[in-house]
Amino acid sequence: MICRCGRRTALGPGLGQLAPAFLGCPSRSGGLRLGIGQPGGVDDSNEPVDLEIKREEGITVRFADGHVARIGLMELRQGCPCATCRALRERGEDGWPRPGAPDPLRITDAQFHGAYALQITWNDGHRTGLYPFEALRRWSVSGPPR
Repeated sequence: MICRCGRRTALGPGLGQLAPAFLGCPSRSGGLRLGIGQPGGVDDSNEPVDLEIKREEGITVRFADGHVARIGLMELRQGCPCATCRALRERGEDGWPRPGAPDPLRITDAQFHGAYALQITWNDGHRTGLYPFEALRRWSVSGPPR
């Protein structure tokens, strides 16, 4: 995975827990950062502090304020936020499964997209959806877009 500072980070076996290199990255702790609740402060409640990816199950994100979001594979894939999948849903079609789709569904890779989103590559080759951490938090409460 690539941290938002551009530094490659290592993940545990099977894309396990987020590497300490990411959590301790200089871009995450360096520079001026005002605390939550301070005038002009940054609300970092949507900032992930831990991310676990299980290729055949889904993801678990723990946020700075302690909220934990657990989202399964089907929910992630069917709620893919890319333009193609959104257009399919708007027409009443499912983004997954598509004709010829591999079974079972699996995550083959995941990378940070800047500081705000996770990009997932699926075993059907689909990888254009960016999953903003703010959206993943919302999904954990109210479900993905339909």
